[in-house]
Amino acid sequence: ANLCWLCEHGDMDLPRMDRAGRVALVRAAMGDAKVTALLVTGLDNIRYLTGFTGSAAKLLVTLDELFFVTDGRYAVQSNEQLAAARVEANFSIGNGSEQMEALTKLVVGHRLGYEAGSVTVAQASQLSTAFQPRLITTQGLVERLRRRKDASEVARIKAASQIAAEALHHTLELLDPSMTELDVALEIESSMRRAGASGPSFETIVAAGPRSALPHARPERVEIGEHSVVIDWGAVVDGYCSDTTRTVAVGSVTAEVADAWHAVLASQQAGLAKAVVGAPLSDVDTACRESLAVSGLDQFFTTGTGHGVGLQIHEDPFIGKTSVGNIELGDIITIEPGVYLPGKFGIRIEDFYYITESGPERLSPARQVPLAA
Repeated sequence: ANLCWLCEHGDMDLPRMDRAGRVALVRAAMGDAKVTALLVTGLDNIRYLTGFTGSAAKLLVTLDELFFVTDGRYAVQSNEQLAAARVEANFSIGNGSEQMEALTKLVVGHRLGYEAGSVTVAQASQLSTAFQPRLITTQGLVERLRRRKDASEVARIKAASQIAAEALHHTLELLDPSMTELDVALEIESSMRRAGASGPSFETIVAAGPRSALPHARPERVEIGEHSVVIDWGAVVDGYCSDTTRTVAVGSVTAEVADAWHAVLASQQAGLAKAVVGAPLSDVDTACRESLAVSGLDQFFTTGTGHGVGLQIHEDPFIGKTSVGNIELGDIITIEPGVYLPGKFGIRIEDFYYITESGPERLSPARQVPLAA
């Protein structure tokens, strides 16, 4: 396979991304949006289209050219990364005012679209002042393309998930009641980095006993003791995230906790059965909640059911009671029902899946250890 040397993980056999093909799709979408130029400011979108990994850039896409705008910190890096990604672009390097001056000249005669979701009110005002009356708001133009994952993206997400799974398995072998939540989180995160991840895809959640009833508890310097422990973690490989949750037992647990664990697992499987191409997103949520209602635990399911995963840990589509739209071919989604009993315990089981024509493919290899009283 062609290797992408941009990847932070040179020893991984990751297929090259067709970024030029993505730019062509953006141009086609620009026609639908009735713009002849698009100013891309979301850094994840810029990375998706060019391979650039820096913290400051703008990308102007016209129907026949690309213009990459950044400051002097990234003059060398941007040239190298776009060349490695086989993306041809003209470059403009300068400070903020110089960048705006360059863009002003480039958009003369164009109907300019900008990404409303990635600019501040102040930035939108600046754009409006500079480019009216030719300025047009766009919503999710690149994000809609990002939603359908290709084989190169799936390969990176699988690599991230495998690293994350191995880090958990290593940490579970060390698990001891005297460890603190923070000890567990740090062990997982350092293990992922040692294995080749560029970092965690979000701050690792480790919550034991009554604290596990907090869906997004931050790990603290408190001993986990002999309790059920919710561990929600993920790795990043070449910008792409993984996301999994396991609820494990340290010592023995009560029958109530064990029964709740099995109810949540059954809920997840009920939701998974609905995760097929064309199904309403809300059907997955409904199935999970109806399953939990059998055991009377649905009232303690107080979060959403899932979300997309890719360059961002939370991206389209989102799965909840009020979700609009359907599951699409190429989606990567989590299904993560949970129950949270305040002051007592929480249970969450999360896996994520690649939606194919033949059904959902699980991308979470981390083993599942049933809780038993």
